[in-house]
Amino acid sequence: MDNERFENTISAMKDYARENHVPIMEDDGINQLTALLKEQQPGVILEIGSAIGFSALKMAGALPGALIDTIERDEERYAKAREYINEAGKHEQIRVFEADALEMDLALLRKAYDAIFIDAAKGQYERFFEKYEVLLNSGGIVYCDNMHMHGMSAVPLSEIPRRKRTMIRNLKKFRETMMEHAQYDTKLLDIGDGIMICKKR
Repeated sequence: MDNERFENTISAMKDYARENHVPIMEDDGINQLTALLKEQQPGVILEIGSAIGFSALKMAGALPGALIDTIERDEERYAKAREYINEAGKHEQIRVFEADALEMDLALLRKAYDAIFIDAAKGQYERFFEKYEVLLNSGGIVYCDNMHMHGMSAVPLSEIPRRKRTMIRNLKKFRETMMEHAQYDTKLLDIGDGIMICKKR
């Protein structure tokens, strides 16, 4: 019954996201992420960018023993995330914080995480990384979604709509930074919209 309750909630979330234009991970992307997490087996996970709680719930379903903290700044999406997490019966496993991740008081979070999943404002990935990587355990992994940004990260900036150029420039810069980072082993997977995996040495 619990599994049916969980799957019904996931299905309702997909419908809500489609009807309300809420970006959630594509099936192949979230399936790859949960497979990577199952392989890693983190005990505590931090997600930056809850939206309506879809990824957090999928992670909780894949790793029933893990504790998950997730941060969302949009009041309406935060409320929906809490509603869906309660509906799925995962409120004891997942804590949702309503805050701008760049202004979040780190003292409210756990002292350390085994995995950090970044899926928020794409132009701010480097700032999110710089703020939160201090909470990552040695051997921990940072996962970043949307690194291809629907193919835009692979084309010249001159071909990208002007309003999106700064975001794409920042995303490319972050990718380059992580590929060269002395303390991280980084690889980019061409799954979904591109998932970057950064393992702390």
